[in-house]
Amino acid sequence: MANTYVYVDGFNLYYGCLKSTSYKWLNIGDFCRGLMDPSDQVQQIKYFTARVSARQGDLGKPLRQEVYLRALRTIPHLSVVLGQFRTHPVPMVRTGSNPPKWVVVDKTEEKGSDVNLASHLLMDGFRGRYELAVIISTDSDLAEPVRMVRRELMLAVRVWNPHPTHSFQLSRHTIFNKRVRATDLAAAQFPPSVIDAKGNTLTKPTNW
Repeated sequence: MANTYVYVDGFNLYYGCLKSTSYKWLNIGDFCRGLMDPSDQVQQIKYFTARVSARQGDLGKPLRQEVYLRALRTIPHLSVVLGQFRTHPVPMVRTGSNPPKWVVVDKTEEKGSDVNLASHLLMDGFRGRYELAVIISTDSDLAEPVRMVRRELMLAVRVWNPHPTHSFQLSRHTIFNKRVRATDLAAAQFPPSVIDAKGNTLTKPTNW
């Protein structure tokens, strides 16, 4: 039996295996428990993400995300840790221009989730809160904090990979590296409607 903390990289999970599917209404609690061994005791799930904005091309995206985050907060022992998006100008060649013409476009990137995840992973490990850390991500930037947890704190780390390929840098420091399957996602969907702590009904977005 191992006291287990789960660290979910929300955007890595979304872009790795959810974006083009009908499984976006994912109950992260059921999903994580479905990945665990029966002897693992999930004490805490931490979900790392950032709020999207309408500037990113889809006017309904912020509303859908807000509904989903509220649904996630109905799950016992789950906390949402928010990073942020940052927009900065990037020079690009205009498509089809001949001779090439340069234009400046705004590029929006999610910032903070990988740092937040690494910080919580290390701090929780230093404080002895878990015996096993499970990471749902394939971000190679997590390789060093995972190495520290394994080699310095002598704690176990597992990785579940939502992408088609593994990160060699990350997997070399873990107990194992397994891939998330569509059946894992299908088996862990919220019901169409969820009731939050205030009695409000949260309904799965119609275009999900």
